[in-house]
Amino acid sequence: MLDNTSLTHNHPYTKVAIIGAGFGGIAMAIRLQQQGIHDFIILEKDSDFGGTWRDNQYPGAACDVQSHMYSLSFAPKTDWSKRYAEAPEIFSYIQDLVSDYNLRAFARLNTEVLGIHYQQDRCLWQIHLHDQSILEAQFVVFASGPLHVPQIPHIAGIEKFKGKIFHSSHWDHHYDLKGKNVASIGTGGSAIQYIPEIAPECKQLYVLQRTAAWVIPRDERLYHDLEKKLFSKYEWFRKLHRIRLYWSNESRVVPIVKPAVMKYAQKLAEAYIRYQVKDKETAKKLTPDYIMGCKRILVSNQYFPTFNRKNVELVTEGIREVTENSIITVDGKERSIDCLIYGTGFITDPRIYLKNFDCTGLNGIHLNDVWKDGAESYYGICVKGFPNLFQLLGPNTVLAHNSVLFMIEAQVSYILQMIALVDQSHSDAIVVKDQVQEKFNQDVQHMLDNTVWQSGCVSWYQQEGGKNFALWPTYTWKYWLKTKTLNTADYYFLNKAS
Repeated sequence: MLDNTSLTHNHPYTKVAIIGAGFGGIAMAIRLQQQGIHDFIILEKDSDFGGTWRDNQYPGAACDVQSHMYSLSFAPKTDWSKRYAEAPEIFSYIQDLVSDYNLRAFARLNTEVLGIHYQQDRCLWQIHLHDQSILEAQFVVFASGPLHVPQIPHIAGIEKFKGKIFHSSHWDHHYDLKGKNVASIGTGGSAIQYIPEIAPECKQLYVLQRTAAWVIPRDERLYHDLEKKLFSKYEWFRKLHRIRLYWSNESRVVPIVKPAVMKYAQKLAEAYIRYQVKDKETAKKLTPDYIMGCKRILVSNQYFPTFNRKNVELVTEGIREVTENSIITVDGKERSIDCLIYGTGFITDPRIYLKNFDCTGLNGIHLNDVWKDGAESYYGICVKGFPNLFQLLGPNTVLAHNSVLFMIEAQVSYILQMIALVDQSHSDAIVVKDQVQEKFNQDVQHMLDNTVWQSGCVSWYQQEGGKNFALWPTYTWKYWLKTKTLNTADYYFLNKAS
């Protein structure tokens, strides 16, 4: 909690400042309390906790990781309604965590962080807030997540459009789609969920597809009351279920690192498209021309059948321009629309979404300058030259096969070890050694070679030039083992100037 009695240079001070109140920030806050550390604050630019599950409340929003894996192991939920939870239930779980651990007492909501600057002589971070105030902290944890800045494509003439426009992460629930001609741009994880939901309401729905997505069936089974009772009464039963889900997910790494194996799974996915889509030409357009897994694999039972509806048209021609009340594709065809929905995902490259966030470390080095050729860190947590600055789900620690909450928990545990080590060593700051970080990133890029992610397609996992800066390239249990115990030889320590 913020300690207003401890002041340095007349600025409020806290031991740990957490930036972001999504799952990462919540996990960090709970584990700090469990370790007996209560001198921390959560800084959140929005009005509530929840992160992506606060923002993404579009029709059909749901998680593509099983419910019992998409929850914190040290704060579990035993009464999930179904195998794959929908957004409202996940958001409700988050609100329960906030209440159970009294996290609002540690939070400053509606508080945007504009930049952070390391004060080398005092081994402190100065955090500059939108109200022009300054907070100082010994440790800073970036928990803002990699998927929170909407990707808005530039479309010629968009400023002329007189209809309704919104991004899926800022869905306008007050706008009635009934009887409207709607154009939806994008066929990623959000779009394939809301398209089947809004299609019955629209007079006409145009789905503008730049690149087809691999979509596989979704397990929609509900949990029976007996199962919920057993999960609640017997912890071993719930843990056993979670373990089974974990190893089932881990098995998906095999075809990822061996593209030849993935081609067999791809045949089944192709048959799934042909089975669900009646029109052969449409089915062909919906079939990707890249190896499955190169881009994110999506899950849905309703997406493909939506294209059997008479009021849904798949448009694969590029967009030329938008007029006052229509959208025109490069083939010259004009389609009248009342509403335009961006299902275009998020900016993922931290060099871009942090471009207006000024972060300076040792000797005044800027994080954006360090990352100008690509974001790199050590285990996605520490960056050389930036003492006591930690990140959750940093470079090369996002997943395409299992739950990111598993990675977050491993990272939170590792950060707690670093904080404890600084305290025990009677030092003031910890910094990863340059050569340690460089060797780690060389190894990561080497492991990514010959995986499906590097098989030729362009995906959000990559920066311009093709370097994969996002994904962890192998099993998550290997990451857990590597971060389970901190190696002090990987770091050096700093002390305040005397």
